[in-house]
Amino acid sequence: MALDLPLIWGVLIALAVFLYTALDGFDLGVGILFPVLGAESNRDRAMNSIAPIWDGNETWLVLGGGGLFAAFPLAYSVLLTAFYPLIIGMLLALVFRGVAFEFRFKAATPGTKASWSVAFWAGSLTASVCQGIMLGAFIQGIAVNDGGYAGGWFDWLSPFSLLTGVAVPCGYALLGSGWLAMKADGGLADMAYRYATRCGLGTVGFIVLVSACTPLVDPDAMNRWFGQNMILYGVAPVAVAVLAVVLQGAIAKRRAGIVFFASQGLFCACYLGFAITKYPFIIPNSVTFRAAAADASALGFLLPGALVLLPIILGYTAYAYWIFRGKTSTTEGYH
Repeated sequence: MALDLPLIWGVLIALAVFLYTALDGFDLGVGILFPVLGAESNRDRAMNSIAPIWDGNETWLVLGGGGLFAAFPLAYSVLLTAFYPLIIGMLLALVFRGVAFEFRFKAATPGTKASWSVAFWAGSLTASVCQGIMLGAFIQGIAVNDGGYAGGWFDWLSPFSLLTGVAVPCGYALLGSGWLAMKADGGLADMAYRYATRCGLGTVGFIVLVSACTPLVDPDAMNRWFGQNMILYGVAPVAVAVLAVVLQGAIAKRRAGIVFFASQGLFCACYLGFAITKYPFIIPNSVTFRAAAADASALGFLLPGALVLLPIILGYTAYAYWIFRGKTSTTEGYH
C-alpha cells in the first residue's frame, strides 16, 4: 500500500508547530511575567528554571519552518510573503531575547541587570504578539492568485488579528505561571498561582471571544461548525470547558502539575479545533495541503531523515526535562 506522503508530512509539520507552541510557549510566558515577579531574585530563579531547556524548545520552530519549506514549498512561499514583517519581527525578538538571556547573567551592575531584564521581557512579549497576530491573519484568510501571494504588505493587520495578538501572550503567561508553580516554592510559587488564576480566566475569556468572532472573519468556519459534522466540531469547546474547570480546581488546591498540564490541554484543544476547522487547507480557503505538496519523490526522499530526526529530538528533549526536574535552586543556576 502506497504511503500518503502529503498527509504524513502535514501531520509532522502540524506536530512540530504544536510542540513549539506548547514548549516555547511556557518559557516565553515566563519572560512575559518578568515585570510582575517582584524582587530581582525571583527573576533570577524564574530564568534559572528555563535556562536548561529554552533553546531546545525553539528546535521545533526550526523543524516546522524547515519542514514546510521542504514538503510544501508553495505554502512556504505564500505564507512567508504574507507574514514577512511579522516573521522578521518575531525572529529578531527571539534573537534579542536570547542575547538578553546571556548578558543578564553577566551584568556587572544591578542597573545593567535590570536593563537586560527589560530586554528579556520585551523580546518575549514581542515574539508572542507577532505569533498571535499571525494566527489571527491565518484564520481570516490569505489572498492567493496564480500560486502567489496577492495581498498587500499590511493585509495581516485587522481588529481580529490584534485580538489574537493579545490573546496568545495571555495564554503563554498562563503556561509560564503553571511552569513556575511547578519549579518554584515560597513567595514565587504564591505569585505563580495568583497569576495562573488571572491568566487562566483571561485565556478562557479570549478563547470564547476569538471563537465568537471567527465566523465573522471566516464564514466557512460557521458552515463547518454548525453543519452535518457538528458533533465533531463540538469536541474542542467541550474539552476547553472541562479543562477550564480542572485548571481552576487545581489552582485552588495548589496542584502545580495539574495546573501546568491543564493549561497545556487548553492549548491542545484549541489547536485541534483550529486544525479540523481549516482542514484540508494549508493556505486558508485557497490551497489544500495536497495541492501545495512537493513532488512525491522529494517527499519520499526526505521522510526517512525526518523519521530518524524526530525521535532524536524527542529523546534529548525528554532527557533534558528529566535531568533538570524538580524545584529550581535559589543559589545555583545559569552561568
